[in-house]
Amino acid sequence: MKTDVQIAQEAKMIPIKDVAAKLGIKEEDIVNYGNYKAKVSLDVFQQLKDKEDGKLILVTAINPTPAGEGKTTTNIGLSMGLNMIGKSAITAIREPSLGPSFGVKGGAAGGGYAQVVPMEDINLHFTGDFHAITTSNNLISALLDNHIHQGNKLGIDPRRIVWKRVLDMNDRALRSVVVGLGGKPNGMPREDGFDITVASEIMAIFCLADDLEDLKRRVGDIIVAYKFDGSPVFVKDLNAQGAVALLMKDAIAPNLVQTLENTPALIHGGPFANIAHGCNSMLATKLALKLADYTVTEAGFGADLGAEKFFDIKARFGNLKPNAAVIVATVRALKHHGGAKKDELGTENLDQLAKGFENLEKHIENVKKFGVPAVVAVNKFPTDTQAELDFVLNRCEELGATAVLSEVWGKGGEGGMELARKVVEVVEKGEANFKTLYDVNDSIKTKIETIAKEIYGADGVDFTSACNKQIANIEKMGFDKMPICMAKTQYSMSDDPTLLGRPKGFRITVREIKVSRGAGFLVALTGEVMTMPGLPKVPAADSIDILESGEIVGLF
Repeated sequence: MKTDVQIAQEAKMIPIKDVAAKLGIKEEDIVNYGNYKAKVSLDVFQQLKDKEDGKLILVTAINPTPAGEGKTTTNIGLSMGLNMIGKSAITAIREPSLGPSFGVKGGAAGGGYAQVVPMEDINLHFTGDFHAITTSNNLISALLDNHIHQGNKLGIDPRRIVWKRVLDMNDRALRSVVVGLGGKPNGMPREDGFDITVASEIMAIFCLADDLEDLKRRVGDIIVAYKFDGSPVFVKDLNAQGAVALLMKDAIAPNLVQTLENTPALIHGGPFANIAHGCNSMLATKLALKLADYTVTEAGFGADLGAEKFFDIKARFGNLKPNAAVIVATVRALKHHGGAKKDELGTENLDQLAKGFENLEKHIENVKKFGVPAVVAVNKFPTDTQAELDFVLNRCEELGATAVLSEVWGKGGEGGMELARKVVEVVEKGEANFKTLYDVNDSIKTKIETIAKEIYGADGVDFTSACNKQIANIEKMGFDKMPICMAKTQYSMSDDPTLLGRPKGFRITVREIKVSRGAGFLVALTGEVMTMPGLPKVPAADSIDILESGEIVGLF
């Protein structure tokens, strides 16, 4: 089997203006970034404002494992399969972060014969959106430190600055730093730190804003620090929101590319799902709904993180009405959840599979709690036995979830046709009755406890003493009536990454609550989740190279 990058390099792409034309987008409404990438003008929204929205399909998954699931691959393959059966479909996914691309996770352009292209560009600098977000974030930091240096008219307490700088790279050495050293001309020394760009509140705002004016308003509402009297300092107090909006004026337009089979793809924004809300931009999703009969989008990591946030944050804010959810699983991954070691994944073991299936069972239950019908896509591997595949398919049907084998990785759209038919069948039944899990007007603790008990299966939630003080302060400021964005390990339903399958008898510990006032949600941090990841012992960067011929190798 060829590598992902080899398959992508052999793709027969068509000019991006022709991809746009298939969607009815005029050439004057796109800005080309070369022959195969473009920005779609926001003017297209006005042209299509009276057109009825298409159907919305969310692709999610079981908790990720080293055995692999293939969520993005399934998303892309499903969109291609829908087109093959005569439906107009678009895939709408997130942009990859450079940190994971050069770290351990790899890129996020799909895999095998279900990829978006040009894969190398998408996984690298693409159209510069992440650089605009990084620069915008760090402009706020620079203006904040400059304000303090120039006399601190606002009375900002340097010990209570909550805004960090960002970088789109995994770099643990930057988690905690000291800035302002070198004497008076270099500012006031203080503790600072870096997050990865995809954890920035600017990224969250970028993916939730309705337009540039909404982005500007949201940026102005970001809390960056607290004054000596305890009151919050907003970005608008630094008069920075206008400059940030200017930096973001091009980035805010969705990016148009194509799949290996020339299916249109909108790739825009990319907040992490274990830290932020893990969904592509609202603008890209809403544009796709106007342009096609079916929009296939995704939310990061397992359904306990990505899907819950998609439903409770993105769909709530955007008044989106998901018609179905596809839950991606593999026999290998389920056996891993059932206790199988890496060298046992290719050996038939129905006991381990049955134990691990409990993870998938919980995700099916969770999706149904939002009133959305579930379709399980079982990504087929060569080592899967018929008995194992039959077990998964039959158990899903017993739970009331349609289940189907998916072979998009090896066969592209053809391997996703059966999945596409099942999705259309489920959607056309019209059984979706979407609802959110909780009321934003509930207390902070009630909202977190609802998520922990209903979605994770926890017995309850413990709040540290520091967290209790933060909650009291948030309530005092009147910022408690917002959705909750849980920052939690992706590997487990619990906050302990070693508890696989469907853990029981556990409690969640919330150690910190952060106010993302501009984004419009509260971030509850649990466990050891880092907002700036580190590189592994052997980073992917070790194998990445560009040859004298210009050929790129090692990127996946």
